[in-house]
Amino acid sequence: MEDAVTETRTRSAGPPAGAVESAAKVGGPWRPTQPVNVGLPLLGLVIAMAFWWLVTTGLGLVHPAALPPPLAVAESFVDARGVLIPALGITTVMTVQGFLLSAVAGVLIGIALAASRHLERMFAPLLVAVNAVPKIALGPLLVVSFGWGTKPILIMVFLLCFFPIVLSTVTGLTTTPADLAELARSLHASWWQSFRKVRFPAALPQVFVGLKVAMPLAAIGAVIGEFYSDRPGLGYQILQYNGVGETATAWAAIVLIAVMSIGLYSVLSLVERLALPWVRATTSAR
Repeated sequence: MEDAVTETRTRSAGPPAGAVESAAKVGGPWRPTQPVNVGLPLLGLVIAMAFWWLVTTGLGLVHPAALPPPLAVAESFVDARGVLIPALGITTVMTVQGFLLSAVAGVLIGIALAASRHLERMFAPLLVAVNAVPKIALGPLLVVSFGWGTKPILIMVFLLCFFPIVLSTVTGLTTTPADLAELARSLHASWWQSFRKVRFPAALPQVFVGLKVAMPLAAIGAVIGEFYSDRPGLGYQILQYNGVGETATAWAAIVLIAVMSIGLYSVLSLVERLALPWVRATTSAR
């Protein structure tokens, strides 16, 4: 039975024969970087910058006090780089720590809800209710409850991230292909054998969908948490510079948050490619 269940896992989540080679052909994790993969993002950046310049300088549709031109933001970044670069490091650390905490807790909660229909019916409405609460309204309350420092920031990141991770984990674990689930039952596999060799490997693509949705939310949560914290991250700097009328520097901090989010999302996508090399080989490509 052990060998048959192992074969079941291979059919559901592991790479079939030749899948690694096929993955390399259709876009596996180790394929060489193609010019289009670099050129298209750069083209998108150029278009975005041109649009930014057009609405601020070319057509003057937005007042510089609300949205400074790109050149002014770049100059402000150069002038304040001694403050903004360390702030970027602080926000990145808070984002990654909160995301990892949310990932571990979200996957475990999702496994518990998927394992018991009674638990799902009992706690799913509460999770929806917690997710619906405006998180920015909780900022002052978190400071009062947990004091200054990193705890309010990590809790804010957790509150923003955990729901999509839980939802994707539950969805993945409850949508195991029927033929594979039936095969595991016919082999009298235990719950743990079925979970370890069939259900969880098959759910990993869905789990990564939730993780990739949660990653940008982690950056948002870290910035919101820093609004009400004494940690001098990018969120703290945005408030400080905006408060003294240096909106260009505040926008430079916002741009750094966007760059940080893109970098972390790219790292997570790379982890997905390395952990699940068979997915692109066994699914239809665009």
